[in-house]
Amino acid sequence: MENKSEEDVSIINVSSLSFIDFNNTDLHQSAVLLKNSKKFFALPLEEKMKVLRNEKYRGYAPFHDSLLDPKNQVRGDYKECFTIGMEDVLPGWQETMEKYYQEALRVCKSIARIMALALDLDEDYFDTLEMLGNPIADMFLVHYEGMSDPSKGIYACGAHSDFGMMSLLATDGVTGLQICRHKDVKPEKWEYIPSIKGAYIVNIGDLLERWSNGYFKSTLHRVLGNGLDRYSIPLFLKPSHDCIIECLPTCQSENNLPKCPAIKCSTYISQRYKAVHAHLKKP
Repeated sequence: MENKSEEDVSIINVSSLSFIDFNNTDLHQSAVLLKNSKKFFALPLEEKMKVLRNEKYRGYAPFHDSLLDPKNQVRGDYKECFTIGMEDVLPGWQETMEKYYQEALRVCKSIARIMALALDLDEDYFDTLEMLGNPIADMFLVHYEGMSDPSKGIYACGAHSDFGMMSLLATDGVTGLQICRHKDVKPEKWEYIPSIKGAYIVNIGDLLERWSNGYFKSTLHRVLGNGLDRYSIPLFLKPSHDCIIECLPTCQSENNLPKCPAIKCSTYISQRYKAVHAHLKKP
């Protein structure tokens, strides 16, 4: 947790975190995936480059390929990734990956039911075919290396918020992930997320902030490297392609009008992908 003198950084007290307990879920396959992820990233670069990302941004992305916070970063993120959709799996561990993917997706849908209740909607509001019946969900395998130095603009992963509905994150327990709870307040206050055995981290995305008219705020986060290898598996959940993202009925009134116009989910995603990857070379 370097550079504490440079920034206001602390460790979040576990008791201040919000927990959801799904006693009937089993995501232990994440441990197997993390081990297989290490094996993949340990391959020679020329082998990994054989599955370089395609035009849909699925596949391998090497170190420094991603630049999420160009205002503060002097180079790309010190991480390498492999992006997977349900139709994309690596040979040799298809069964493990498909099982984990489906279990993680099921957990996300369970969380969406709790979010619906929090928004004064019916519990199954998001369960329709147009919303989460056929969701867009990408899974990343991520490997971080190196030492970060925010004072020099060097990060394992630059500050950003995910642009989907929510993200479910499994990690290997190595410290590094930080969040800024109040992203509109300056100076920013960054807090490390502690590793809790058996727990998964959930980040709210920009799409849900838009959908809820700002009731739910997306999570501004980043990763600082501490010299250790760090592995994580995030699943990024977005609604179905044809879902219309417009202010939810319970999140607007005469005194609280919709802040954003309605937009088709596929259009929204396309716009955000182009913005995020504008600096990248075409595959």
